[in-house]
Amino acid sequence: MERLQKVIAHAGVASRRKAEELIATGHVKVNGLTVKEMGIQIGNSDVVEVDGVPIDREQPVYFLLYKPRNTISAVSDDKERRVVTDFFGGVSQRIYPVGRLDYDTTGVLIMTNDGELSQQLMHPKYHIPKTYVAKVKGMVDPMSIKKLERGIKIDGKKTAPAKANLISADRVKQTSIVELTIYEGRNRQVKNMFMALGFPVQKLKRETYGSLNLEGLKPGEWRELKSFEVNSLRNLAKESQNQKDKR
Repeated sequence: MERLQKVIAHAGVASRRKAEELIATGHVKVNGLTVKEMGIQIGNSDVVEVDGVPIDREQPVYFLLYKPRNTISAVSDDKERRVVTDFFGGVSQRIYPVGRLDYDTTGVLIMTNDGELSQQLMHPKYHIPKTYVAKVKGMVDPMSIKKLERGIKIDGKKTAPAKANLISADRVKQTSIVELTIYEGRNRQVKNMFMALGFPVQKLKRETYGSLNLEGLKPGEWRELKSFEVNSLRNLAKESQNQKDKR
């Protein structure tokens, strides 16, 4: 679901502010009914008209990008740094990233123009598993692994239970490589979890997002998601919500 004014702006009819003016002055209909309410949520099946003309809504598209280092998870940057949409020069749809990865973090990033699915995947109530591989400074011990799995208190709030696995440790360089699967998406969560235990992250890569992985892709490359992969993401979001409702 997306806000009505965002749908209108996304279709190129008017800016977000102008779209709000059009709504407030009765120029917009949803499914044949005039609406003047700001913030009304619109789904993919709803018909939106501006002055009696149906807006041209793009067909939803879905891509998996292997985000490289030193890239902003955004559609533009005021400092003119490289952004993730720079890799999609041949794509005409106005796509954007689902969530974000830090500037120096690599790995799986979903790109789409489907606001409804994007909102589901990013909402805190939908627990989508995401697996990261982190190279950290220090020797991670079994007790630290258990702490990661039980949850780490960050800014006064404990993280949800996770899965952690020590892949390797280098006593000479005093570094460790750890695989960590989390089910929520707080800002800089993985880095903050390790930092709270005294292990600064030196490199971080998101290996999987739900059932999606980076197989066959190099940094900066992307592919279109298959229908069953999109359906898998939708079902994963529904299943996690159903489990939460039963608690």
